[in-house]
Amino acid sequence: MIRYFVQLEYDGTNYFGFQKQKHTRNTIQNKINKALASIANHKVKTVCAGRTDSGVHALNQIIHFDTNSKRTINSWIKGTNTYLPGDIAVKGFYKVDKNLHARFDASSRTYKYFIKQCSEKIAIERNNCLWVKEKLNVELMNKACNYLLGEKDFSSFRASRCQSASAIRTVHQAFFRQKGKYLVFEISANAFLLNMIRILVGTLIDVGKKEISIKAFQKIINSKKRSSAGKTVSPNGLYFYGPEYNTFKYIKNLSFIDELD
Repeated sequence: MIRYFVQLEYDGTNYFGFQKQKHTRNTIQNKINKALASIANHKVKTVCAGRTDSGVHALNQIIHFDTNSKRTINSWIKGTNTYLPGDIAVKGFYKVDKNLHARFDASSRTYKYFIKQCSEKIAIERNNCLWVKEKLNVELMNKACNYLLGEKDFSSFRASRCQSASAIRTVHQAFFRQKGKYLVFEISANAFLLNMIRILVGTLIDVGKKEISIKAFQKIINSKKRSSAGKTVSPNGLYFYGPEYNTFKYIKNLSFIDELD
């Protein structure tokens, strides 16, 4: 039995998240399973590094599956892409140790959230970033980000339907950077709670608007109450940038923001 890691890129706008679901076939996992099965000539079961919710995108999702079918790497990539819709693409295929697990062996995961600040309504980018009319104070937002670092209880930033047994997570880095009208929030952690990043961004935007102070942001974290945090922003601007592994390396795809001069 051979285990492969597969690197995916997708626009999640038209899907109900990555994970297969009973009530719909319109998920990323369902599409990729069917495409891989067409090339492998048998049913395929995939496991992902990080489940993305409805509307969330991925630049470097990693999945694994097992097969006895023998194909060249080029045949796997080109063949699988032939059976995938235009908004899902295989970017890399890697033969790995049979014990390496896409989810459990990921040491950290990184997400990016894209914001466009401009007074004019946006159209082309409406499904790929959050439109904010107001000018945000990035310096204040980055000062607030410092209080997210380390191991903490992030109960204030978890959705009510989150099923995680614990709200304790370890954030390795969290910061905003600006490129012209674009603002990118990047955060890396061992794992995330349901809607955690979208709630964090909503609350940090309030900091940027000077609607809440840095002290108030600290109190929100310490309160461990969802009701004290800001709103959950749209999934449109959220991208899974990818996981990190101690024994597996891959070349990450860059975002459209990263490519800007």
